[in-house]
Amino acid sequence: MPTSEKIVLLTFLLAIAAIYFIEAALLIGFAIAKVRHKSKSKILLKKPALVLHCLALMGIVCFLYARFIGLSRIEVTTIPIQTAKLKAAGFRIVHISDLHCDKKPRNEERIVELINQLNADVIVFTGDCLNIASALPLFKSTMKDLKAAIAKFAVKGNFEVFNWKDLDLYSNTGFELLNAKTGPITKNGETIHISGLSCDNPAGFKALLRPVPKGDFSVFLYHFSDLIESVEDLNVDLYLSGHTHGGQVALPLYGAVITLSKFGKKYESGLYNVNDTILYVNRGIGLEPRPAPQVRFCARPEITVFDIGPKNITQGPTE
Repeated sequence: MPTSEKIVLLTFLLAIAAIYFIEAALLIGFAIAKVRHKSKSKILLKKPALVLHCLALMGIVCFLYARFIGLSRIEVTTIPIQTAKLKAAGFRIVHISDLHCDKKPRNEERIVELINQLNADVIVFTGDCLNIASALPLFKSTMKDLKAAIAKFAVKGNFEVFNWKDLDLYSNTGFELLNAKTGPITKNGETIHISGLSCDNPAGFKALLRPVPKGDFSVFLYHFSDLIESVEDLNVDLYLSGHTHGGQVALPLYGAVITLSKFGKKYESGLYNVNDTILYVNRGIGLEPRPAPQVRFCARPEITVFDIGPKNITQGPTE
C-alpha cells in the first residue's frame, strides 16, 4: 500500500473514531448529569453538538446502506469501442472480476441472471475467486452457469496465486485459464486476440503480447493495472483488470479511500486511455475477507460490457 494511502486511511479512521468518541462522551456526561439531577441538556443542543449528532447519525446511516444495500446493487456498465481493426463484425465481451465467493452466497445467483441476459460473445474473469476454500463449489457452479456464445476466459488473481494454488478452480466450468497464453476469437470471418497472464508472472507480458498481429484487435487480461504503463509499444488495444474494488469504500468527491494498487488512486476504477491503450479497472463483485469491512459504499459491484465494432457502427472510445 502506498504511503499516501496509509495516511488517508489512518486519517479517515481517526476522524470516525473521534466523532463517536466525542459523541459518546457527550451522551455519557448528559446521562450522569441526569442521574445527579443536574440539568445539562443545553450542552446537547449547542451548535457544535448538533453538528456532531448529525455526523454520527450520518455515519450510522451510511454504514447500514453500505452493509445491506450497497453490497447488492450491481451496476451493469456498457462501453462501446470503435476500432478500424474490425470491418464488419462486432464482438460483445462481458468482464467480471473479484468474485471473492464465501461459504454463504451473496451476489452469485444475481450475476448469472444479469450476464445471461447480455448475449455475450465472450466472458472474461480477471481473478480473485474465493475467500474460503469451502466456497469452491459455489464458485464453480456460478462460473459454469454463465453463458457465452464463443468462449469464456479467466486469469489468476493474487488470491489464487497465494491461497489456492492446489485447488482445481475451473474444470467443468467452461472457462479456459490463460497464463501466458493467447486465445484467438473468430466471428463472421474476423478475429480478435484475448491474451491473459497470471499475476505472479508479470515479466512474461512482453513475450506473450509481441506475437499478436498488429492489425488485429488485442485484449489483455491481467488482475492488476500495474502493467498499463509498460505496454505502450505492444499491441494492446484493451487492457482489462480488477483488484481495487473501486476502493470498496469510496467518498463523494474524493473516491476510493484505498486501492492496494502500486499506482494508488491513479487508476482506481473505471475507464482510462493510456498511451492509446484503453484500460478498464472493474470494481468487482465481492468483498475482501475480514478484517476488511464487509461493506460497499460508493463502489457498487460491477459487470462491464464492451461492445467492440467498426468505427462506422459503434459509438464511444476509439482505440
